[in-house]
Amino acid sequence: MVRPRCYLDITIGGELEGRIVVELYNDIVPRTAENFRALCTGEMGIGPNTNVPLHYKGGCFHRIIKGFMIQGGDISAGNGKGGESIYGLKFEDENFDIKHERKGMLSMANLGPDTNGSQFFITTTRTCHLDGKHVVFGRVIKGMGVVRSIEHVTTKDDHFPTQQVVIADCGQLPEGADDGLCNIFKDGDVYPDWPADLDAKPEAISWWVMAVDSIKALGNEQFKKQDFKMALRKYRKALRYLDVCWELEDIDEETSSSLRKTKSQIFTNSSACRLKLGDLDGALLDSDFALRDWEANVKALFRQGQAYMALNDIDSGVESFKKALELEPNDGGIKKELLVAKRKVSELYALLIGLSKKRNHILECFIDEGSHEAAHGMDDFGSLWHFLSSIANWLK
Repeated sequence: MVRPRCYLDITIGGELEGRIVVELYNDIVPRTAENFRALCTGEMGIGPNTNVPLHYKGGCFHRIIKGFMIQGGDISAGNGKGGESIYGLKFEDENFDIKHERKGMLSMANLGPDTNGSQFFITTTRTCHLDGKHVVFGRVIKGMGVVRSIEHVTTKDDHFPTQQVVIADCGQLPEGADDGLCNIFKDGDVYPDWPADLDAKPEAISWWVMAVDSIKALGNEQFKKQDFKMALRKYRKALRYLDVCWELEDIDEETSSSLRKTKSQIFTNSSACRLKLGDLDGALLDSDFALRDWEANVKALFRQGQAYMALNDIDSGVESFKKALELEPNDGGIKKELLVAKRKVSELYALLIGLSKKRNHILECFIDEGSHEAAHGMDDFGSLWHFLSSIANWLK
């Protein structure tokens, strides 16, 4: 018996995150597996109890507990209080033969014995305490990285995600059909988002280097198109593939050194994306990572300086631009940014001098006899408040 495969295409905050592919244990729990499969295809129409489509499409993951599981499938209420199976509102526990022995297990959520509906969860770790209470009916075979992305979405106190995590599309994959993980964004990318989703793990370092270069180039193309979110996504993907390289046996020192330089370049490009997206702390962090692998990376120093300036850390920005200029003395862009930074330092210094003079003048006013008389005339709180507010406005 061939086990059916189903897919869930996930968006987080309205942005496509990727595809989860699951295998269903129809040979062990046929009724439970069929319930999930039919809810993925939507073939059963409208539910007679909830009067909503018996379909996961458009539904959300409403409960996320990091280090435990992600839960969804409430097709009627969307908050964990609803749902309906293809057999009626609820159906019985089929059996507990399969255990929650590892991450990626697909299991039925319930409110107690024999209360299975449409809600399900995916484990993100081993959860043996659920054995004998929840029916396991499948497992994630591709897209565990997407599950991890969902798991790391921030949540409220009740574990409800702060961003919408939606099943944008779902269905059943035909027997023998491609899983659809490659080129999911229709941009010509021939590699799955996560190396773990490759059908086979190539052993040759040359294959991985080619993959990194190809994915990085796609990121550069998206940057030129000013699609900075997608560019950032490609750079993060390139880093995931690059990290695998150091696990391979045939990597030599020359290749390792070249890869460190490539890693630095990718982090530099990632920093540029984050600057464009307004993620200043992320831009600074990525530039720092870039410089760890290549201290003489002029572009990384330049991005670091830009991030510091945007964060109003002018002194650090000046230092970054100075270091960059030492490495590239004729770079006009660095000279321009350094000049702007120095001007800001001068302006801040002049402002501090001005404030210091105003402070001294105010102190002189307070020790002046006339000011004593003026202050003495403020015999109510309102007048004193008005006086202090005037001083505050003067200092601005």
